[in-house]
Amino acid sequence: MSLYSIKMRASQKNKHISGSEKIISYDHIGSYANQLMQRGLNHPKGSPDLLNIKIEKIENNNILYLDALPVCTIEVDNYRMGIEEIRKFLNSLNLENADKIVNFLSKTYSMRGAILLDVDTLERLEPDRERGIRATYMDAERTNNNVSVNGKNHYAEAIVLATKVAYAPNIIGEICISDDPDYVTGYVASKSSGYKRITKMKEQGSENGGRIFLYQGSKNDVAETISFLEKQPVIVRNVQPLYMDKRPTDKFKFIGDELIDMRQNNLYRSMKTIQSGQSSTVIYNGREMLMMASNDYLDMSSVDEVKKYAASVLEKYGTGSGGSRLTTGNTVIHEMLENKIAEFKNTESALVFNTGYIANLATISSLMGKNDVIFSDELNHASIIDGCRLSGAKIVVYRHNDMEDLERKITVNPCRKGLIVSDAVFSMDGDILNLPEFVRIADKYNLLSMIDEAHSTGVIGRTGRGIVEYYNYICEPDIIMGTLSKAVGSEGGFVCGKNKLIEYLKNKARGFIFSTSLSPVTMATSLKSFEVIEKNPELVTALHDNVRFFCEYMKQKGFNIHSETAIIPIIIGDEKKAMEISEWLFEQGYFISAIRYPTVKKQSARLRIALMATHTPEQLKEAADSIINILRQKEVFI
Repeated sequence: MSLYSIKMRASQKNKHISGSEKIISYDHIGSYANQLMQRGLNHPKGSPDLLNIKIEKIENNNILYLDALPVCTIEVDNYRMGIEEIRKFLNSLNLENADKIVNFLSKTYSMRGAILLDVDTLERLEPDRERGIRATYMDAERTNNNVSVNGKNHYAEAIVLATKVAYAPNIIGEICISDDPDYVTGYVASKSSGYKRITKMKEQGSENGGRIFLYQGSKNDVAETISFLEKQPVIVRNVQPLYMDKRPTDKFKFIGDELIDMRQNNLYRSMKTIQSGQSSTVIYNGREMLMMASNDYLDMSSVDEVKKYAASVLEKYGTGSGGSRLTTGNTVIHEMLENKIAEFKNTESALVFNTGYIANLATISSLMGKNDVIFSDELNHASIIDGCRLSGAKIVVYRHNDMEDLERKITVNPCRKGLIVSDAVFSMDGDILNLPEFVRIADKYNLLSMIDEAHSTGVIGRTGRGIVEYYNYICEPDIIMGTLSKAVGSEGGFVCGKNKLIEYLKNKARGFIFSTSLSPVTMATSLKSFEVIEKNPELVTALHDNVRFFCEYMKQKGFNIHSETAIIPIIIGDEKKAMEISEWLFEQGYFISAIRYPTVKKQSARLRIALMATHTPEQLKEAADSIINILRQKEVFI
């Protein structure tokens, strides 16, 4: 019976995404070709723009049959322990350059193939250093006993490859880390030690992966080794499945492992229980503290007029809404709030969602689809990022607030329908979007423009109406999204724009259609807060004054702090140091959060100071002195 090699390779802009191969009979070519094609088109690393399927007939008498390497599993708690297991493996091969060999792993991350490394001289022997060496023409023997190979089976495919590589002339071992972001298990392998699965070789979600073939022998024999790896057909016999009874008996072990890893890396989070309402001061554990981490920038949640109105609506309408807005959950209070938001934002219409997060998810995913392109700032909020992913559209990330990079990426990613989306005020840095250029570029290329005003509504602009007012109404985006849970001091999110946009979202946005609406009392809180902000623009002025006072005081003391918004970041860098500083300030009576990965990039941990309109100059001066004191102690200079 004739056998055929079938290979799939998928790439995106010359970047390798996925690859797989089988050796099969003629009758199975169609089913396996379809299976491999689907695998290439649906990969965690993204959709390819090039996918190749290659089918070749193989002469049976050229096939080499090998028994699978013996398998063992090494359980480790984190990827650092996994890397240490690689060092142990290299030492077992009597190699003197273990640390230097491990350092070569980072050079494999952008390669399609493997490094062929001379373990004695540390010379790379692969002819093409960008491509590397690819072990091909291999598969597991198909019997009634071996593992099903429908879909992606990391283990089954890895044991086949490792076995072939182990039997290649002059290869004494192999190191492999998968580049699949959803798979953290890797392995080391050799004929002498067998195949050793290591349960954590990288962090979850990382696309960094690669492999090293460890070569020991004469340079004259390199061609023979490469020929075996790339051209010799191999079928591996007796590939045994990873049976269920070999899995950890504790099915929650992975959760415990992740929690341990987070603690070791100073990324573990816990909650502090406040025993009072949100305001410029709060009660924690019976002690009054200055709140400098709240997004309630105008202190609206403690305004008596707002609370009294909410109480009156509670008495009349009760505690819940009873259904979605499109069934029974719509009241006159809901519509009054939406009219007020549209008036406040100077748009035709508005629609309230249950949270700002849902507003972004529902809006972006209903407007964009798999044939569209979304251009997203690299520092956008997680809700924007998740909305882009949920849409299925192609996502193009541009450099932070870099309008030249945005326009350049639009020109090389043409589309029939597209969206540019950005925070208006960036939640971790406090800087402001270049809205005039943002809108100009969107209009020039006929793309929808959308901004997230979570941290700009009530904060910037002379009367707190946000980024459009900040730029003196010289331009306006197509879609304005915002939250009611920050400067408005309530709950919920909103989207506003043209009437037809809002009517479209009422009928298409799943996060709106299928959610029970917010209660009338919650809507009433937001409604009255907007009215208070409109009647009292001095609240916004007070917030601006506090920001100016705090930044100028810090500058006088030698710390170059600047912000035009309520968010003032103090970059610490190291996660552990940021936590220590935050905890010290907490002990001194200052509620200031340390922001760490994944909210911000690794090694860019920071104190995120959020000012309120009701902070007094005396409070801010005392807080600044304490912050300066600990920064100097920890040798943090800005």
